Amino acid sequence: MSDFSLQNHGITVERILRNPDPSTLYEEAIRREAGTTIADTGALIAYSGEKTGRSPKDKRVVKHPDSEADVWWGPVNFPLEESTFQINRERAIDYLNTRDRLYVIDAFAGWDPANRIKTRVISARPYHALFMRNMLIRPTPEEMETYGEPDFVIYNAGKFPANRYTSGMTSKTSVDLSIEQGEVVILGTEYAGEMKKAVFTYMNYTMPDKGILSMHCSATAEKDSEKSSVLFGLSGTGKTTLSTDPRRRLIGDDEHCWSDSGVFNIEGGCYAKAIYLSAETEPEIFGALRYGAVLENVKYDSADHHVDFNDSSITQNTRGAYPIEYMDNAKIPCVAGHPTDVIFLTCDAFGVLPPVSRLTPEQAMYHFISGYTAKVAGTEMGVNEPQATFSPCFGGPFLVWHPGKYAELLAEKIKKHDAKVWLVNTGWSGGAYGTGSRMKLAYTRAIIDAIHSGQLADAPTQPDPIFGIHVVTECPGVPSEILIPKNTWTDQASFDDTAKKLAGLFRENFQTYESGVSAEVIQAGPTS
Repeated sequence: MSDFSLQNHGITVERILRNPDPSTLYEEAIRREAGTTIADTGALIAYSGEKTGRSPKDKRVVKHPDSEADVWWGPVNFPLEESTFQINRERAIDYLNTRDRLYVIDAFAGWDPANRIKTRVISARPYHALFMRNMLIRPTPEEMETYGEPDFVIYNAGKFPANRYTSGMTSKTSVDLSIEQGEVVILGTEYAGEMKKAVFTYMNYTMPDKGILSMHCSATAEKDSEKSSVLFGLSGTGKTTLSTDPRRRLIGDDEHCWSDSGVFNIEGGCYAKAIYLSAETEPEIFGALRYGAVLENVKYDSADHHVDFNDSSITQNTRGAYPIEYMDNAKIPCVAGHPTDVIFLTCDAFGVLPPVSRLTPEQAMYHFISGYTAKVAGTEMGVNEPQATFSPCFGGPFLVWHPGKYAELLAEKIKKHDAKVWLVNTGWSGGAYGTGSRMKLAYTRAIIDAIHSGQLADAPTQPDPIFGIHVVTECPGVPSEILIPKNTWTDQASFDDTAKKLAGLFRENFQTYESGVSAEVIQAGPTS
């Protein structure tokens, strides 16, 4: 490790640990980072400081003539002058050069050898190095011999702030992507998830440019075949829970690509929410948080180092990062054939979307671009009804192209490989939040099982009069009376009013994207 040099990156630090093993990183973290310790399960406990989540308003993309016309500029991708990027890059390198040692992870993003990205992470914190060692795909010794120069580099100087007086800066935090240089510079945030999502954002540009669909989703495969399925869903919809299925093989829990060969995971690990985690509710994830894993921003008992997963005093966004092979049902390598089913999960707290419905390719594009779920009334005074949330392609903060680009690729692949698309509501039935009740997990699992077994492929359907989607009316293991949502409401007029209100929110949201899609897609939305 001591012979490795970063001088071609402008870094002159002599002591560089390249791809250190977990034991070395544990030693480095405990000796050099105050507060870092080991949980009673063996996981490394680390803290990200002031920032305990991503900073989407501080993410910027260099506006360059070669890619300017491709980027979806706006609240997701704030433009940055190239000169400012170079200032921040030099600021990060200057900071890294003040350290007496650095940690470098050289690994891959993407399990498909034909489409993987050689990724280098340069950091000053051993916790960050262990995190990315888990989240990227670890090369074999033979692959390291021929690794060469990386395709993509992350300069993580997160402990050092951006200069707020630098042109284009609005805070001391800045996460800057240069597509042309294949580099990301991180200043002013030590939240490890910024590195993971920086890789995903770069893949979200490079993969669609090659005709490959990058997806913010989980993926599973049949145990005895290469047939796969993908599950999209925002936070709280059940994406992680439903993908952790012991009857299927786990390809990955968060980021994937769909190429001409099938699907492949971008990552080499999982980054699971840890709040309220227990061995009873999530035994697979709980068991994966052992030696080699990172537990981020959790509270623990100082006497025995037992983690209190119910303690959110630091943040609700407590996390655990671990290699995917820590999951017993992981499919290694994390690749599979073309999906037979594409599943959109939504937690509809308005209680008007059906438990399961079939979508046409145009409806699939519409609902993919919409990326809908609803949050229940929170603790804010005066908020007493569900709040609709829309995130394009179920991953808005990480898109680079216009959402229509990803939706077109999805529709193309659905048609080419005859994949079926489903909208599954894991939210409320019998009324909105406060009146109705949450859909039973057993019913949702029965729906997903019936999709995977092919039992719903020929199930009877009827069109929804407001949303136009094809509502499945028979499903094994699910009472037929709950499959038509209006039948579960005692106040039929209230159902109609609520459904029309939600349809209006869909149409209002979609106006943002109409210029980038066809008329057929626009017409696939709610009709009234």
